[in-house]
Amino acid sequence: MSSSAGSPRKSITVHTDGACLGNPGPGGYGAVLEFEGTRKELSGGFRLTTNNRMELLAAILALETLKEPCKVTLHSDSKYVVDAIEQGWARRWQANDWMRNKKEAAINPDLWERLLQQTERHDVTFRWVRGHAGNVENERCDRLAVEAANGDDLETDSIYESSSAYGRVQMV
Repeated sequence: MSSSAGSPRKSITVHTDGACLGNPGPGGYGAVLEFEGTRKELSGGFRLTTNNRMELLAAILALETLKEPCKVTLHSDSKYVVDAIEQGWARRWQANDWMRNKKEAAINPDLWERLLQQTERHDVTFRWVRGHAGNVENERCDRLAVEAANGDDLETDSIYESSSAYGRVQMV
């Protein structure tokens, strides 16, 4: 696929991970972006969130960081993230007004919406990797996420914290 300027899209490799100290609890995300020998690391932490929200946010922020549409291979140890995109679940939830079925609301629709926007902007292939299995980049992302969750100046996950009893955004 080509960019709007007609030149081929840059190929970027992304590794992501999320962590939560308790679930819910303080959480963090980590991401490593690689392009032609250049490497960028991202991380951040929140005072009250869930592991799945941090897994999603790691992927979202890595993709949002890219300044132009790219061809991205995104590695995650979260089956929740990888399967929901690769198997089309998230698109179905979106098409059904963020309902998983007639009775059950989709969880984390705010973040799924952002991730789906990024999959439209970029040509993204999601790849699942086994967590804590010696994958160097996954281990680095895990360390970034845990360090961020343990940080002193944690952000507020305002959507999670303000939802009624953590309703539609809670991931148990």
